[in-house]
Amino acid sequence: MSLTDTIRNTLVPIHREGYSFIAGFGVATLILGLLWGPLFWIGLILTAWCTYFFRDPPRVTPVDDRLVVAPADGIVSSVGPTVPPRELGLSETEMIRISVFMNVFSCHINRAPVRGRISLIEHRPGQFLNADLDKASTENERNSLVIEGAHGPVAVVQIAGLVARRIVCWAEAPGEIAVGERFGLIRFGSRVDVYLPPEARPRVAVGQVSVGGETIIAEFGSEAAPPLVRVS
Repeated sequence: MSLTDTIRNTLVPIHREGYSFIAGFGVATLILGLLWGPLFWIGLILTAWCTYFFRDPPRVTPVDDRLVVAPADGIVSSVGPTVPPRELGLSETEMIRISVFMNVFSCHINRAPVRGRISLIEHRPGQFLNADLDKASTENERNSLVIEGAHGPVAVVQIAGLVARRIVCWAEAPGEIAVGERFGLIRFGSRVDVYLPPEARPRVAVGQVSVGGETIIAEFGSEAAPPLVRVS
């Protein structure tokens, strides 16, 4: 492997949304260092963390309308039938919800779980409860996208958490979006819910690590039962 390839594989791209935050952390670090030397090193560590938080690594996304990919990096925190929030304008009956919880060390770039036409984008103000709580789906500040996919409407909801105070969405409605395409991010800890038609078969379990844009979280057109899992 050449030196250029090594550098490219080591240095992960940083999303432009993070530039101002990284610069702010850097300036604060210099000021703290002038006040007291040890504070410089603390600030340097925090600046490094901020840079790491806004990383935007490339992903290899499976392109198949039968597959649903993870919308974010993190831990799968819930899988099962749930009635979607009313603002989505979807069925009042239960859909399959798969939730991915992101902590402050996760990559927070959000990606489309399926391809299709964005028919709705809806932002709702709310509380900043722990995003890992089930009631965060309806009580926390959130931003929702409804994508008209090949197998019916799929909703993806960005949910703010205890630390998160800013949901960013770059998508527009109406508009087309590709599976795995970046559509937004949530700053500093949060959750993303995906609501799927009842015909979808989950392919992940609670506690599993997901990689946004790569991990297959559900599948359409399969009679296979959801996978059994073992913790070892």
